[in-house]
Amino acid sequence: MCFSPPPRYYIAGKCKNLLDGGTSLSPSLGLDSAAALLRSVSLHFTRIRWQTDSLPCDPPRSLSQLSQMDLTFCSLLFVLHAAAVTGGPGPIVDVIVDRYDIPRVCPREVQTEDFIRYHFNGTFYADGKKFDSSHDRGKAFISQVGLGRLITGMDRGLQGMCVNERRRITIPPHLAYGSIGTGGVIPPDAVLVYDVLLLDIWNAEDKVQIRALSKPASCNRTVVVSDFVRYHYNGTLLSGEAFDSSHSRNRTYDTYVGQGDLIKGMDEGLLGMCVGERRIIIIPPFLAYGVNGSGTQVPPQATLVFEVLMVDLFNPKDDLIVELKEVPEGCTRRTVTGDYIRYHYNGTFQDGTPFDSSYQRNSTYNTYIGMGYVIRGMDKALQGLCMGEKRRITIPPHMAYGEDGVGDLIPGSAVLVFDIHVIDFHNTEDRVQIKVTNKPKECSVTSEADDLIHYRYNCSLMDGTLLYSSDHNKSPSITTLGANSVILGLEKGLSGMCVGERREVIIPPHWGHGENGAGGVPRSAVLFFELELVELQKGVPEGYMFVWLEDSPEPLFPAMDLNGDEEVPLEEFSAFIMLQVKEARGRLRPGVDADSIIKDMFNNQDRNQDGKIVEDELKLKVDEESEPLFIDIIVVILLCYCVSKLKE
Repeated sequence: MCFSPPPRYYIAGKCKNLLDGGTSLSPSLGLDSAAALLRSVSLHFTRIRWQTDSLPCDPPRSLSQLSQMDLTFCSLLFVLHAAAVTGGPGPIVDVIVDRYDIPRVCPREVQTEDFIRYHFNGTFYADGKKFDSSHDRGKAFISQVGLGRLITGMDRGLQGMCVNERRRITIPPHLAYGSIGTGGVIPPDAVLVYDVLLLDIWNAEDKVQIRALSKPASCNRTVVVSDFVRYHYNGTLLSGEAFDSSHSRNRTYDTYVGQGDLIKGMDEGLLGMCVGERRIIIIPPFLAYGVNGSGTQVPPQATLVFEVLMVDLFNPKDDLIVELKEVPEGCTRRTVTGDYIRYHYNGTFQDGTPFDSSYQRNSTYNTYIGMGYVIRGMDKALQGLCMGEKRRITIPPHMAYGEDGVGDLIPGSAVLVFDIHVIDFHNTEDRVQIKVTNKPKECSVTSEADDLIHYRYNCSLMDGTLLYSSDHNKSPSITTLGANSVILGLEKGLSGMCVGERREVIIPPHWGHGENGAGGVPRSAVLFFELELVELQKGVPEGYMFVWLEDSPEPLFPAMDLNGDEEVPLEEFSAFIMLQVKEARGRLRPGVDADSIIKDMFNNQDRNQDGKIVEDELKLKVDEESEPLFIDIIVVILLCYCVSKLKE
């Protein structure tokens, strides 16, 4: 055999021994003439590609060189020599093969005992008239090579052929239908010409062929028998003709492996695949659809080539898989059934394709745990979490959306992967949590209801997201405790503080802004406050402008009449009240202008509105039970009240 430089063809025939009888060159033909003849006919014969590199392919220059070649493959050259000796064209004595279209890639060539499937047009050599055609019948021809099931010339002419190769095979009568012909279609002594297109090759010893195209960097699990898989595929015949594709339907093929739901070759070819892996699976016909084929798409005895992408796999016995990504230090409490949780998530399929994300909506997913508001797998996965914890949760379909999926969002039998981040959780029984982080040594006066306080704060979500801060203002925040001017949880967190004290306060939503949220506060958010009391002004009960902190003067009017002229104008009344405040015998309502309070008190006692209070006006006021305001102001001693409130 010989091998030529590109295009790697050499001109020769596929031969047996010379004329099957060992005929030698005529002595009358000189060696130089014989060599010249051989070089000449080499330009007109059929082109055959030989896959060997043992010999050069130039025609021999002398008989001695010719004798060194493998005469087994050169009979056609000797036939031409015989024609030259007789002086005229002679009959074709062996098969002539013209390989006029050869594919660039030829992984396999036809050998004896191979089965093949091919199309052909059969014509007579003499006049080109067609006598048969598989194309006309619309059905490729199937046979086995080299075992006498074909005419001898075709058995020989198909040897070494590649899938998708086109060749013209010329067969002399004695290697076709001989001197008798056949069935009135082939006349006696007819030379036949077949134009052949090879579509398929297989052998009874063939097995499923697997070729990996790509694999993911990590593969924690591979397909085994009884797994349920979801995969995409492109299906072609060995010739490259497409017959089916899941991609064109935009839907994966979903099935159990090893349960008889697939052709045998595919059951075998899918084993060992990872999610995200791509592979080529070549399945011989007897492990595919066999002699019957499948509908109009897969012909009988067709080798099938599948390019497969594994999208998903699970087993009906699978349980939830939880992978811890980040657990905060100092986790003192974990989620339990009945807790209300807020968390962010990214949802993907096993191949990484996203299907949903709370981050894209810029809103956490909020739900109760263990009460059936979420899929069963998520209900289970949300147990035992810390605030701030991050987890990856893999949920098999029987713990998710099952065989039905969810519309166009989640296909049936899909494994779901959630990367979750717990923002916060709470229970309706939770109370405000207070942690003192700094307390002055001297702490005799603490904040209570009705006190006016100045305080600094940072308000954050439990994941550290800052919502508000008094540092953003020019001065600390001011509020009167008990006046419903702040949320209940903050009111509680600010109570009982000393000036200079610092606290960390955790406020569940039912002590905060509730299910509706407020401003920049999300719905049902647990809030984290860092507090510092800057200033404290003791207050008075709701509805009062002034209270005595000890017994009021007795009698009262002479004490008010500072100059003893038996009348008290506004200026004198104001001086008296401010003296009581200065000497800590009384207290004005903090946070309100003192002059305004005193003027209101004065006008309330100046019955005739003449700009002064006399003793009779004061006595008359005392007797009027329907207007108890000033009676309370000047009579009631509230020290006991303040003490009792402090104890609360």
